[in-house]
Amino acid sequence: MGLAKGQTPMLKKNLKLLAFLFSFTLVCLATLGTLPAAAKSILAPDEVAVGQLPAQAQNTYSLIQQGGPFPYEKDGVVFGNYERQLPLQKRGYYHEYTVKMPRTKTRGATRIVCGGLRRTAPDVCYYTNDHYATFRKISL
Repeated sequence: MGLAKGQTPMLKKNLKLLAFLFSFTLVCLATLGTLPAAAKSILAPDEVAVGQLPAQAQNTYSLIQQGGPFPYEKDGVVFGNYERQLPLQKRGYYHEYTVKMPRTKTRGATRIVCGGLRRTAPDVCYYTNDHYATFRKISL
């Protein structure tokens, strides 16, 4: 039994709605911290190897591992994760660092955000080049 003519567009709309509702549900569950482990991987940020980062970001990453010195006064301040783009942690877990890019007169939009109890050996670091809109997990 096939679909009658004219039902295909409705099916496409329903599938789009179903996909949206599924994504919305995952985001809501992640926000509440009740997302099943298997589904967490769906929402995990993309990864990027340290060697794939721009040279300036590689330099900032090295400075983080060494504990500085950092070029900006605000480097190392607590990152609030207010938009909940990163996995939820207690306030003070994440710290942000500026990646100085060529031809930028201000701090610009590129940052590395690291989390962990030890700032010179963070548990995890993330790279963003769009001022916290998206993050990529830095892997070794």
